[in-house]
Amino acid sequence: MRARSLNERLRASSERISVAVMPFQNMTNDTTKNDWQGWIQDILITSLSNSSELTVRQSETINSYIQSEGFNNYASITPSIASNISQKLKASVFIFGSIIKEGIKIRIIAKLIDSNSEEIFKSFQKDGKAENILPTIDTLSKMVRDFLEISKLENTLTPDIQSFASTYSPEAYRYFILGENARRKGDHVAAIKWYFQAIEVDSNFFFAYNMISFSYVNLPNLFSEGKNWVLRAYSKKDRMPLMQKLYADRAYAIYFGTPDEEIKCIKQLLEIDDQMPILHYNLGYTYNRLFQYDKAIPEFEKALEIYRKLISKPYSAANYHLLGYAYHKSGDYNKEKELYKKAEQDFPDDPALIQNQAILSFTEGNTIEANKYIEKYKTIQKIYSTNERVIAVNLDRIYSEAEILDEAEEYYRKALSLPPFDGQPSSKNTLAYFLIDKNRNINEGLELVDDALKQRPDRYDYLHTKGWGLYKQGKYQEALEILHKSWDLRREQAIYDHEVFLHLEAAKKAIADMK
Repeated sequence: MRARSLNERLRASSERISVAVMPFQNMTNDTTKNDWQGWIQDILITSLSNSSELTVRQSETINSYIQSEGFNNYASITPSIASNISQKLKASVFIFGSIIKEGIKIRIIAKLIDSNSEEIFKSFQKDGKAENILPTIDTLSKMVRDFLEISKLENTLTPDIQSFASTYSPEAYRYFILGENARRKGDHVAAIKWYFQAIEVDSNFFFAYNMISFSYVNLPNLFSEGKNWVLRAYSKKDRMPLMQKLYADRAYAIYFGTPDEEIKCIKQLLEIDDQMPILHYNLGYTYNRLFQYDKAIPEFEKALEIYRKLISKPYSAANYHLLGYAYHKSGDYNKEKELYKKAEQDFPDDPALIQNQAILSFTEGNTIEANKYIEKYKTIQKIYSTNERVIAVNLDRIYSEAEILDEAEEYYRKALSLPPFDGQPSSKNTLAYFLIDKNRNINEGLELVDDALKQRPDRYDYLHTKGWGLYKQGKYQEALEILHKSWDLRREQAIYDHEVFLHLEAAKKAIADMK
């Protein structure tokens, strides 16, 4: 593992890594190899200088410092002396190497050393033959350059993602980072595109496969594509490190298994390293999906605590708004309000956080404050060029969660009339479910969903809405049949939904109670 002292400095700086390459020491007892000391130094400097992530001190400058210190014999330069020279050159890293002869082989060793602590954080070695030494030096130079580039690039990601995102290709890593940035913003289509490109560069970039499948989870109409990528990742499982294998198991459980199986995978990962905030977040998220908020809360809190220790803001605003949602469902409004104060500092103007703040204000009876949040939400979404229908859908969520049902219904109906989905079956189903679930108008809800089913009879979510409406009407046997059909289709087309499961169980119980 790389030295934390160096990584902390890299995280704190947006500047490129500064590197000093010392002349390599000839340990072969063959004076004819003395020229190689400068060759290797020059080739490394040339290779590293081609990187946009690195600032490389030139050999003339380095060697002038060495001579000014009175060292004409490179063999007398120790790591401590090299460290002192590197600090004078304002280089955060120096490369200290040696040339060793073993039989007919020449072994070149390069050590990357933290200039301040003198800690070796990575060593490379490459073997070759004297008559063909230049390709050996070129290969070693590329290994060093790639490592240093990735060392810099990875510090744009949170430490827990760094632990999983493993590749030897800086180009693949750059694409992966673009994918992560897009996914963090909720643009899963763009994220998938960048992950694809990362895999094209490095077909063994295993974590990118998993991230593709996780992104497809958020694109329900492309669920089958997500399944395919899970299986592609699974086919490479025997070549993955242990933690990535478990992450692949988790992806498989999401698509083909149950939340309990997913929880088991996450807990196994935590047994290996319980200081990875993303794992606590994943566990909290899964408990939230099961409505087990008492279990979700400590996991979300632990994730935030670890991020604070790492002096890093959370991976995404979801770390806050999902914990806030769990607090809200548990009735702990004081903790929820305090949490959002911190969230505003880390993720100002995040739409999901503003929605949660509006819901909390309504719940506490502060209508004036709630309306301010709603206006703020509308303004931000217009800046993002969000279409009117999406804004209406999210506003109906605010009012529905706050149990202000007249306003919620108004926005559900407005969403049904707005382009680009004017009159689409999905809009009809959304309004139908609201009318049925909130007991607003079950008959109208069933009419709307029947109309939607005429256009899409195979949609599991439309069938669920109809089954739930029939259950509300007391038609339990018919409801159970349709809910069963919906459940079977859902397992083929979407991830597990606990509310749907509970509705199916309610229908089963209603029929059992009648017997």
